[in-house]
Amino acid sequence: MKILGIGNSLVDMLCRLPDETIIKKYNLPKGGMQLIDDELALKISDDIKHLECQFVAGGSAANTISGLANLGAETSFLGKIGNDEVGNFFESDLVNSEIEAQMIRSELPTGRCISLISPDGERTMCTCLGATGTFSADDIRPEYFKGADVCHIGGYLVQSHDLIEKVMKTAKECGAKVSLDLASYNVVDENFDFMHYLAKNYVDIAFANEDEGHSFTKCDDLKRAAEIISEDIEVAIVKCGAKGVWTKRGDEIVFVEGLKGRNCIDTTGAGDLFASGFLYGLMSTGDIKVAAKYGTIVGANIVEHIGTKMPAEVWNNIKSEFAKI
Repeated sequence: MKILGIGNSLVDMLCRLPDETIIKKYNLPKGGMQLIDDELALKISDDIKHLECQFVAGGSAANTISGLANLGAETSFLGKIGNDEVGNFFESDLVNSEIEAQMIRSELPTGRCISLISPDGERTMCTCLGATGTFSADDIRPEYFKGADVCHIGGYLVQSHDLIEKVMKTAKECGAKVSLDLASYNVVDENFDFMHYLAKNYVDIAFANEDEGHSFTKCDDLKRAAEIISEDIEVAIVKCGAKGVWTKRGDEIVFVEGLKGRNCIDTTGAGDLFASGFLYGLMSTGDIKVAAKYGTIVGANIVEHIGTKMPAEVWNNIKSEFAKI
């Protein structure tokens, strides 16, 4: 089992806020992602410079691949970075996690994502793409997909229609299933028709949270949202936060409850790491209920940590929990 991740190559700047003043000041969509330019990035960075911040290699697809590597899956990641120290940091983080790093270099600086964590644990992301913003269809070659059983794609790539369609088309031609994270409700809203086109023509596995599921289906009932998504997609996953997750494949639909009693301090990467557990479970057992339970376990653990990384002992505990299912 080999899983290839393709997405934005970003270094995350994680900052816990004392309140939501900065989010309101810049009219940022709380819980969503907004692309920003260098000027706004500098203004926000200046406003949070007195707060404690943590830097980690990130980006939605890279987070999912990192989680899969920690679970023991064979993994690879394709993205675009700059010829700078930040880019070297990103690539080294992949290599140190035993992920095959297929990095395309650019003269532009490596992309950055400012992740503002509200007191309630919700994260609002402001992304300055840099080098990853020039990631294009021309960069995609079949050899990057060699040996991959699944190609997991960060939905933020949809902002380049030519790129994401080339990725999906090439993945299918190379025999890989296509897994798509819907990224963010505002991304779905802004690319509504194209997202549905991709779902109908290329996507095999789709991950959505409550807001993304509603944006994609225009349906408030999350079970029904999973059913609607599955009309075009083999495996549909609609996450309901701490409440649980709906998963549908063919005539089978299951609900797995969330784990209780978790101390949520940061939701950054919760969906990405849920996808790690789900894909690992799906590829290793073929059972969507087991996959949903695996995803729920990983997602419940990551919210107890700042950022998208967890210590080795936590991953060992997660594997022990898997063994009990």
